[in-house]
Amino acid sequence: MLREHEAGAKAGDLARKHGISEATLYNWKAKYRGMDVSDAKRLKALEDENAKLKELAVDQMLEAAALKELLSKNGKARSFIGALGMS
Repeated sequence: MLREHEAGAKAGDLARKHGISEATLYNWKAKYRGMDVSDAKRLKALEDENAKLKELAVDQMLEAAALKELLSKNGKARSFIGALGMS
């Protein structure tokens, strides 16, 4: 689709043909300009992996916060939190 646009096809015609907005076409053009299909697929895979890793990091932070909260309600919290290196 981007190659069609580079070859001279009008953005409005391409957008209608592929069922997207012109803004989406221009966003994709800005993001993927100069990339081969394999490069674009690799970028997408890396973006997906990054999103999963961010989700895992958030989950771990939430678990640590919940543990801290739970332990702070107990009398043993200070010594245990210190032992875990969470203070």
